[in-house]
Amino acid sequence: DRGDSGGGDARGGVRGELAASAVSRVVSLGVSGQQHGMVLLGRSGEALRPAKLWCDTESAREADELGAASGVPMVPAFTASKLLWTKRHEADVFDAATSLLLPASYVGYWLTGERGMDAGDASGTGLLDVSARAWDGAAATRVDARARGMLPPLLAPSERLGYVRDGPLQAMGLLHGQRVVVSAGSGDNACAALGAGVIRDGQVMISLGTSATLFGVSSTPVLDPSGVVCPFCDATGRWLPLICLLNCTAAVDEVRSLTGLSHAELTEAARKGGVPAGCGGVSMLPYFVGERTPNWPHACGTLLGLRPGSLSPSVLYRATLEGVALSLASGAANMRALGMPAPSELFVVGGGARNPLWLQIIADVFQTPVRTVAEEEAAAMGAALQGAACWAEADVAEYVREHTASGAPAGGVEPNPGVADVYAEAQERHTMYGQRLFDATV
Repeated sequence: DRGDSGGGDARGGVRGELAASAVSRVVSLGVSGQQHGMVLLGRSGEALRPAKLWCDTESAREADELGAASGVPMVPAFTASKLLWTKRHEADVFDAATSLLLPASYVGYWLTGERGMDAGDASGTGLLDVSARAWDGAAATRVDARARGMLPPLLAPSERLGYVRDGPLQAMGLLHGQRVVVSAGSGDNACAALGAGVIRDGQVMISLGTSATLFGVSSTPVLDPSGVVCPFCDATGRWLPLICLLNCTAAVDEVRSLTGLSHAELTEAARKGGVPAGCGGVSMLPYFVGERTPNWPHACGTLLGLRPGSLSPSVLYRATLEGVALSLASGAANMRALGMPAPSELFVVGGGARNPLWLQIIADVFQTPVRTVAEEEAAAMGAALQGAACWAEADVAEYVREHTASGAPAGGVEPNPGVADVYAEAQERHTMYGQRLFDATV
């Protein structure tokens, strides 16, 4: 959205969800949004250009430069690289900018007229001192001398951003003069963790969508000098280190498209067709669009270990499901090497969580129980819980813990210890093949 009118879809969504009888009972709002997206505002609070979202990679050169200057590699998803790109390629926009927000904090600004951001969302900008949970003046200066002044105040997890103004109240079908508090908001991953009840050390969440994320709560910062593990903060005052895979359900869709079979048919074929764990040595490196974890943008999808009969739809399908699971496990191993505790539970959400074979593979690869979450919109639920905690003036983590029904597991899968050795060998092959094919340092 280029103007300052807020999002029409968001307004309509709120109206659609609120029955007339419930309007007067609304006391708080929380906002979850995509991380990294750059929203630049002018002196009057107007958006100066369409948001430059996380998936926009035009700023790859700027990310490389900022990473080299800081000593920690940066991916182009991070907001700092987008701000530097704007300075170089849209100088008129950059010169007119007085404030930098992210999608969630922009919606909060539209609701309240106040600018603020929590550390969870801010940690995806590349401009935050994650350990101190404070803006990093040196990082901002590497972009421009004015950049630090564009950054909004940082809010504590249960701190109020403000109250909904009359214009947004009317737009969302709420009552004139209604007192509705707006919480600090956060990024989608941090809010999803709240919505799933992932608030304790050892709890790890996996989101299986077009891309995949794996993140877990840590009582201490997890800082990776290689830049592979993103050192995010969570929405409770702790930390939420994260890895992201570019290839997840889209890679599985490639097999579905090739075979012409549905996911249900392929899942059933893999289960009943006798395809064993590890696929008899067949390894799929599912890097169809390059990869972020590891940082191999030049990588491609690769199938190895083929024998007679290996090109059956059921083998290809299972090998792709395993390839994604093994990539996630590699990222989790990187986290453990940096001091992250080993996962005790895996909470899986996203479209891929509907596939029972994939859930079993993940449980077996990690040798860790897998839980699915009853609330499919975990990020929206997390934002609502944060808003409620803010209204109640309660600690966010304690509030989530006391309202565990919202994030109660919908089901679970236990790992099969009998295939642990098979997947340990598959993990070694997966890592070895990737390094030999795509890692320039090996």
